[in-house]
Amino acid sequence: MSQKAPRQFFKPLAAGAPEPMRDLPVRLERMIHFVPPHLDKVRAKVPAMADSADVILGNLEDAIPADAKAAARAGVIEMAGMIDWQARGTGFWSRVNPLNSPWFQDDVSDLVLKAGHQLDVLMIPKVEGPWDIHFVDQYVAQLEAKAGLSRPILLHAILETAEGVARVEEIALASPRMQGISLGPADLAASRKMKTTRVGGGHPSYRVIEDPREDGGPRASAQQDPWHYTVAKMVDACGMAGIKPFYGPFGDIADLEACEQQFRNTFLLGCVGTWTLHPSQIAVAKTVFSPDPEEVRFARRVLAAIPDGAGVAMLDGKMQDDATWKQAKVICDLADQVAARDPDLAAAYAG
Repeated sequence: MSQKAPRQFFKPLAAGAPEPMRDLPVRLERMIHFVPPHLDKVRAKVPAMADSADVILGNLEDAIPADAKAAARAGVIEMAGMIDWQARGTGFWSRVNPLNSPWFQDDVSDLVLKAGHQLDVLMIPKVEGPWDIHFVDQYVAQLEAKAGLSRPILLHAILETAEGVARVEEIALASPRMQGISLGPADLAASRKMKTTRVGGGHPSYRVIEDPREDGGPRASAQQDPWHYTVAKMVDACGMAGIKPFYGPFGDIADLEACEQQFRNTFLLGCVGTWTLHPSQIAVAKTVFSPDPEEVRFARRVLAAIPDGAGVAMLDGKMQDDATWKQAKVICDLADQVAARDPDLAAAYAG
């Protein structure tokens, strides 16, 4: 699939649409918290949730019944006016219905025309190739021009089909609107014909086992993560394109220990954040996707020992060089973003 010519890549796709962004906004996005906007009681809690979550997302797709789609759409538009999202510093997103659904066009047109001044990102489900992003890119540009928006709305793709995984690099590079990509394990499992009903996490049947023992005793085994390959491939594609990789949902709301472990695995691999489906998962994501204070303190020592990022230094008997300087810079930059939003962690990082 051909990409846009370099000279055309950053040109608006509609007369009067805002200029595409050259770089992503610097934002802390450790968790994308999903809200069912058709539920009055949940929607009423949004201003309070905006203080604890980095991103609030009004969900219009899965888990929203067909007869509640219009109410959910109206709920997201109401959420847009609840607070000044830009001033609060909390991201305001919406996941629309997929392109092959009867609700997609109404979702996008209503959100852009009626809430576009507050909306940061549209999350697009079941993206299978760059053509999906090209279509949404053009459609949103026309609506932005009609609404008179001065700031472009970004796009976030969900990786939840086999074809999407196969074309993830093309998707990541499809448009300057691309903000990031999330893993959607449930739909992807179905697309791949995987034999699981779990939503994310490891699986007891996916294991490694030690060699047979001489004494014939039980052989040790360990549960593995069937999503490791896909997460790593997604992280590489996003890194190449300069956009952000995210883990998706962890479906077992009651098992916070397993949720935390899965979040940690993906954080270590390079994901910058995850989805949270219940308020209890927000605290888990905040802990996991914020760097450990001890690591931050050591990383700052590395930067201080090699101020210009070149050369070699010895710290605690370990060699540090330009490669470890880059690793330390990643941790320190993230710590600075976290500190700007979380006073408690700011104090811990300064200690």
